[in-house]
Parts: sequence; C-alpha cells; structure tokens
Amino acid sequence: MLPALLIGLCLATPPASSAEEVPTDGASRSGYASEESVGGPSSTSEQLEADDRVVEPVVRLQWIDDAVAPYYDFKRTLADRYGLAFGTDYMATLQAASQSPGSDEATTGIFRFFGSWDVFGRASGNTGSLVYKVEHRHDLGTRTAAQDLGFELGYVGLTATSFGEFRNAGWGLTNLFWRQRLAAGRITALAGLVDATDYVDLYALANPFSHFANLAFLTNPAIPAPNQGVGAALGVRATDRIYVIAGVADANGDPVDPLGSVDTFFDDKEYLKHLELGFSSSTTTDRLFIDNVHLTLWHVDERSDQGVSDGWGIAFSGAWSFDDRWLPFVRAGYAKDGGSLYEGSVSGGVGYYIADRRDVFGVGLNWSRPSDTTFAPGLDDQYTAEIFYRVQLAHALAITPDVQLIIDPALNPEHDSIFVASLRIRLAL
Repeated sequence: MLPALLIGLCLATPPASSAEEVPTDGASRSGYASEESVGGPSSTSEQLEADDRVVEPVVRLQWIDDAVAPYYDFKRTLADRYGLAFGTDYMATLQAASQSPGSDEATTGIFRFFGSWDVFGRASGNTGSLVYKVEHRHDLGTRTAAQDLGFELGYVGLTATSFGEFRNAGWGLTNLFWRQRLAAGRITALAGLVDATDYVDLYALANPFSHFANLAFLTNPAIPAPNQGVGAALGVRATDRIYVIAGVADANGDPVDPLGSVDTFFDDKEYLKHLELGFSSSTTTDRLFIDNVHLTLWHVDERSDQGVSDGWGIAFSGAWSFDDRWLPFVRAGYAKDGGSLYEGSVSGGVGYYIADRRDVFGVGLNWSRPSDTTFAPGLDDQYTAEIFYRVQLAHALAITPDVQLIIDPALNPEHDSIFVASLRIRLAL
C-alpha cells in the first residue's frame, strides 16, 4: 500500500532483497535497482528487484538462460529509456490437513502482472512513479480456496495467506497508485489503490509467496488490515537509523470493484489509520527490515454496514540478523475490538538464508487468543508452529514445501491438533 511505498521511500531499500535475494556480486538481468523499492518483500517494487537478481539455482539450464536473454535485454531497454519496469508470475499452492470437520484439502492459483513507471525525476532521485498490479485468483479443482482452509479446520487464522479467490471473473486491481520520492528518497508519499499489507508492521520474512504461509508469521493478525483499496501514506527517514510511517486506508477496500472502493473511501469515511516508529541498526537502507525494531499503533473506524465496531491496537516487531544468514525474530500484537482475528498474538522464530541463492529456511511458533468481539467470548487459546524451506530450483522457478501444526483450534474442540502440509510453486519472469 501507500505506506509500503512510504517505507520504501523513507527507508529507500527493500528488506528481503538485502539478505535473501541479493547474490554476492549484486548482478541483475534487467538492471532493476532497489532504490525504487516500495515497502516490504511482497510489494511491487521489491518483487521486481528481487526477481531480477542473478542467483545460483539448484539446476542451471544454460540453454534456457540463453533463450530468455533477449527478453531481459528488452526489459533493460525499457527501464533505461523510459523508466518502465514490469514483471509477471504464476503461483499455485496445494494444502492438505490430517483431519477436519469440513474440507481437508484446498488449492488456489494466482496470475499477476505488475510493474512501475518512473514518469519524471529519474535524474534527481526525486522520482514520481506510477505503480500497478493486476491479479487473477482462481481455484484449481477443489471447492475450498487455500486461504479459507483454516476456518474449515475450525482454526481462527489463515494457513495460506493471500491464496484466496476473487469473486465473479477472478480479476482484481490490487495496486494503482502514485509514489513520489522527495529529499533524495528520505521522504516518500503514496496515494491511490494500495495494499496495506505491503507496508504495515513489516519484517524480512513477510512475503506469503516465498516465506511463511500462515498469517500468524506475516502481517500481524491482531491488526485488521483491510483488502486492497484507496489509501495514502507518508514515510520519513528522520535519521540514518530512525524512520516514521503514517497512513490511512479504506477499511472497506475491494480490489474486484476499484471504483466502488473510491466511493466507499470518500462516502463512508471508514478508515484504518496507522503510525509506525522504527529503528534499524545500520545507516544503509538495504538492511532496513533485516535489522529492525519497530512499534505500530493503529485505529479503525466502525464499519456500520458490516456490524463491526471501531477498535485500536498496538504491535511490536523485532528482527536482527547474525552473520548475514540467521534472522531470529519476535513479534507481538494486541487489539481492542475493530474486527481483528486475534485479541492477542505472540510469534517467534528464525530464518536462515543460503548464500548466493534465494533458498530460505524458516521455523516459527505462535500463541494467539481469538477476538471475543469478532468471534465469540471464551474461545480457547491457539498454538501454531510452521516450518518451511523455499528452494530456488531454476532461475525463474521456486518451490516451497511447508508443514504447519495447529494445537487447540478454537472453533474445533473435537481435535487437539491438526497437521497441514502444503506445497507452493512460483514461476516468475
């Protein structure tokens, strides 16, 4: 979302790419640079830069690299001459549960076309850019979307974040905003159709397509982040190590109906407002989310049509790298109403990056207390564990095996524990 862009502006560098996506030589295929990144690892600008990096995959088929070389030369030409960068990917996930009172398996596919156009200011660094992302989310043969499987299990949470289905024809406009960088990137402002999860309470393992799958380890589930819609944000890098991000987003966002989102933003005036104060150990922006501690405050207005009360909350995140390979993290959140999934949540874990590759190993543990006002009072606390390993099979192809353990699912008192196994596949060009 806007704040994501803000963060990128404020901090001027992408999180995930610094430790996970960037090989030792820093080479890129089309010349996409991280200085234009917007927000966290899954934001449009960060994804563009990360996908363009030259890495060492498990299998290198030189004839494929040679065959696609003209394509990346073409992308470089567009970027150099016109400031236009673009990418496309296709992702699919399959999840299966050990037991369930409802569906015990789910599949979802996502096609995306995304990019950015630096319209002016490229020479000065005070770039004005148009950022866009179009998605098609669809089922792959099961009656349950992967994002909905958790509730089929009686679990309050998402076991496959972002792998939902768009209604009707399946198309959605998830980014279309203007990003303005000022003061050589120390200030960034965004406005338009944004995705709040691109910038609110981020850290380096927050990409649902290549890191953890469970929402408990991504965007804080104690924050009622809305769907993509109209929003605006401002990010300021106050000092070399301290940044501030503030923003507002439509609490009724709908990527399938972007014009409707414009109407609800101005007519209903029901917003999520957020303010984040963060600290990074390094004066260089490429480690913003690698060595990062921040505090996020939020408030959301009452949504009268949905019968959801207003609310507020606070979230904390701390992630610190060691030897540029290990990334332990601790994250926590508290919500007072507002439609969040959890009243309280505490997560901890560690990521491990493989040198010169995009391979990442991660393990996380979470305690959560479902919100009384969103669900029902007196529900049991839940415990979640997840382990994943993303393998870069080829330059454009990655797979991520993943196993989750859910203990005491709050809406399913019949089962004490449920295993969920999954496989994610991503092809990016």
